[in-house]
Amino acid sequence: MFRLPIIAFLISITSNFNPAIAQARTGAARPTPPTRDPNTPGYVKAKDLPDGVNAPANADGNFILGPTHNPAPEMTAQEGVPQGTVFEFTMNSADSKIYPGIAREPNTFGRAEPTDPAKLVVTTSHPAPYTRHVAVYVPKQYAPGTVAPFIVGADGPDRALFTALDNLIAQHRVPVMIAISISNGGGDAQGSERGLEYDTMSGRYAEFVETEVLPLVEKQYGVKLTKDPEGRATMGGSSGGSCALIMAWYHPELYRRVLTYSGTYVNQQWPSNPQTPHGAWEFHEHLIPESSVKPLRIWMEVGDRDLLNPNVMRDNMHDWVVANENMAKVLAAKGYHYQFVFARNAGHTDRPVKQQTLPEALEYVWQGYPIAQPKS
Repeated sequence: MFRLPIIAFLISITSNFNPAIAQARTGAARPTPPTRDPNTPGYVKAKDLPDGVNAPANADGNFILGPTHNPAPEMTAQEGVPQGTVFEFTMNSADSKIYPGIAREPNTFGRAEPTDPAKLVVTTSHPAPYTRHVAVYVPKQYAPGTVAPFIVGADGPDRALFTALDNLIAQHRVPVMIAISISNGGGDAQGSERGLEYDTMSGRYAEFVETEVLPLVEKQYGVKLTKDPEGRATMGGSSGGSCALIMAWYHPELYRRVLTYSGTYVNQQWPSNPQTPHGAWEFHEHLIPESSVKPLRIWMEVGDRDLLNPNVMRDNMHDWVVANENMAKVLAAKGYHYQFVFARNAGHTDRPVKQQTLPEALEYVWQGYPIAQPKS
């Protein structure tokens, strides 16, 4: 499997420990990731599109975009387009049976287990309370009391998503749907609440959303959310992206449509799980290749300057570009409906790329779902 060993070595000699530790101890900036060529040997073969052009919303496969990333017109509020209503509420850790809350001490990280560099030992994580924000977008076209499809997003509130949905719904390119944008419980990576929620390879986060978030949304705002998994989508960026796929992978009876930017399909799970010892890297290493095809439709993006983090683990499982390339490879081999976008001139969860591609990505993810047409 292609691991970019030369690049990893060059970066490793400039930083002998995790960039997070480097920043905490020295104030040094995180090492700048190298710019990867989409035509690197070992990467998937992809169609190179003209600059500024998005992939077709009805086409599976691999595409290369950029280097220019101008916002799609659907990412701006348009005159005459009905605007949905956005409601917000907070959730406290004290009210959660699934996530009572943890935090990692500031300026600390972890160390690789001496006998297993793929396993990170964190000793500075402890119980801690949190408050999370939830934003609920209800489109103007929603008929109260009717059952609606919906999308669940990580690291919310996501205003860009709501604007895109206003325009796409008005253009009858996606169904009239509710959007539930949920913030994380704080921190990042191993030992944090966000890491526990998003990087854990299990159905736990999907179960949290199902039992603790969605009932509040329905009760407080008078909406009815579909139970049909074909009418349920997940989305997110970075660890929120891997979380989006984790939700659908472990609970395909709940979610069938997945949208990810710079998905963290790397070894970042904590605590370690012997069933998936390499965290989300297991998706392309074992889970997808060795499992029966699940009824999922997946849209993925990665940037040419996306993360490459050799860190203290030195496990060759912390390159976001290689991870996403490998995902595209195994999804194609298994015959999944997926679209993979490699963005030139783009970093991790790159905002201009999202502004360019989100409308097309949403339209792709919702392919095949009934869309009500305007009455003549």
